Amino acid sequence: MAQLYYRYSTMNAGKSIEVIKVAYNYEERGKRAWLLAPAIDDRAGKSGLITSRIGLQREATIVDENTNILELFMKENEETPIDCVIIDECQFLRKHHVQELVEIVDSFNVPVLAYGLKNDFRNELFEGSYYMLVYADKIEEIKTICWCGRKATMVARVVDGKFVKQGEQILVGGNDMYVSLCRKHYNDGRIKPD
Repeated sequence: MAQLYYRYSTMNAGKSIEVIKVAYNYEERGKRAWLLAPAIDDRAGKSGLITSRIGLQREATIVDENTNILELFMKENEETPIDCVIIDECQFLRKHHVQELVEIVDSFNVPVLAYGLKNDFRNELFEGSYYMLVYADKIEEIKTICWCGRKATMVARVVDGKFVKQGEQILVGGNDMYVSLCRKHYNDGRIKPD
């Protein structure tokens, strides 16, 4: 029986490389992996491109706020059967997107693997993360570490070299704007050793 998997972590834990790896493993066995990426994530210079920090990339179907993933899935699946749905940056999904993914799992018996952040730089859940936590059959943490060596569980936003805890929830950026920290250093506001 297929399941909805939510695999979360802080920044720089290897989520995108995991997405690319899982898709490759399916395809190597003659299966079709259907990749999705939110339109808002254009860090690679354009939307619909899943890019890892080590340089690997994959094209993906773009999902914007109004996309009906279930309808797109049914159309794509009719043309060529889909064996697995894989989503990068699932924190940017909306409630209806997560519910559509649930329908794919439950009605079509196709596994869905969603990768993304759990909490934002203010330590609040993203909408997509919240509903993934509500609906996922399996929830798994992908671990990474703080500069001190402890497990990183928080994401700090850095603006002009300074740690900030206020601002818009969604501001797409990479290593130049965000740092993964343990709870202690997040609370202390220390983004690197003194």
